[in-house]
Amino acid sequence: MRSFRLSKNAVEELTAKYPTPFLVASVDKVAENYQFFKEHLPRVNVFYAMKANPTEKIITTLAGLGASFDVASGGEMKQLASLNIDGSRMIYANPVKTPAGLQTARQLGVNRFTFDDVSEIDKMAQAVPGGEVLVRIRVVNKRALVDLNAKFGCAPEEALDLLKKAKEKGLTPAGIAFHVGSQSLGASGHEEALLICRRLFDEAEEMGMHLYMLDIGGGLPVPDANGLAIDVARMADQINRQLDRLFPDTELWAEPGRFMCGTAVNLVTSVIGTKERNGQHWYVLDEGLYGSFSAHMYDHWHFAIHSYKKGERELCTLLGPSCDSIDFVARDVMMPRMEIGDAVLVPDCGAYSVASATDFNGFEIAPTYIWEDEEISQAFEEEDQSAVANA
Repeated sequence: MRSFRLSKNAVEELTAKYPTPFLVASVDKVAENYQFFKEHLPRVNVFYAMKANPTEKIITTLAGLGASFDVASGGEMKQLASLNIDGSRMIYANPVKTPAGLQTARQLGVNRFTFDDVSEIDKMAQAVPGGEVLVRIRVVNKRALVDLNAKFGCAPEEALDLLKKAKEKGLTPAGIAFHVGSQSLGASGHEEALLICRRLFDEAEEMGMHLYMLDIGGGLPVPDANGLAIDVARMADQINRQLDRLFPDTELWAEPGRFMCGTAVNLVTSVIGTKERNGQHWYVLDEGLYGSFSAHMYDHWHFAIHSYKKGERELCTLLGPSCDSIDFVARDVMMPRMEIGDAVLVPDCGAYSVASATDFNGFEIAPTYIWEDEEISQAFEEEDQSAVANA
């Protein structure tokens, strides 16, 4: 799959206009990713996981295309409401909900919820009587970068009992949810989970409990520093065939986050200091682990880092600007010799970067500029087709 990537000319023009660090997001690329998803999984309704990247223009772009939203807190619900996105287009997908979050859900008309434990049932029944609930089950997928089943999901054999208890408390048992884990490198995790869900749907029907919703979570991968050694279209088509075979009449959802925004954002950061340690050049950047590189810590992400400078590449180390000794951006990476002021480009960093950035040590969170905004696009002549390179 192609990624949005700034060219050398674009980086030079932007760094002449804006101080680093900053991010540049392409909402056209977000739209392209959405259309790709719908082309290969046409029956699946998209509930964008806001936690991946809550940038307003990304959200409004997806909303305009027809997407709904996976929210984890009252704060995310309120942000969507401020953008005139109705509660009917949200699912409160955090398996453990706060009292304040449930109160906000009721106020905004959010009526769909996931849960994975009996302790949630009374909370939901009191706050949102009659709410539609999906029980999240735990599945196994050893080909995922981030295991989301260590913390979330009940055992499949517990699922129907939880839905039955929810029904007894006045909630509406709607269906099953699962997530195979983030950055899954094959369709087998989804296929095995779908077989489990089909069995649970059939057993629920035998109990007199008709389930009508299936949430297949996320997991479609995007390129990292090592590229992407998988055909995502083929993977999505495999999943789609299983959905059509096993759930031809079921309302289908997914909660993609990374897939929608990961390839749509570039970071531009600059060298602010140089050192030499043990015969190796070290470069201090004006962005680090407490900023947009936070995904390195929180998301196990390996960033691709580029310089458009010419010259022989050599092993070096990149550091962030904070006074914390763990603030190493990358060790033993190949880069040309750099000097203070040189810009560095980081593509494919749209997910879990700015979303988890902090102002630790007083460093401001890097702003996000939208590539298609007139203010940005005017910096480039229309005939200059080198402003963006797609890789």
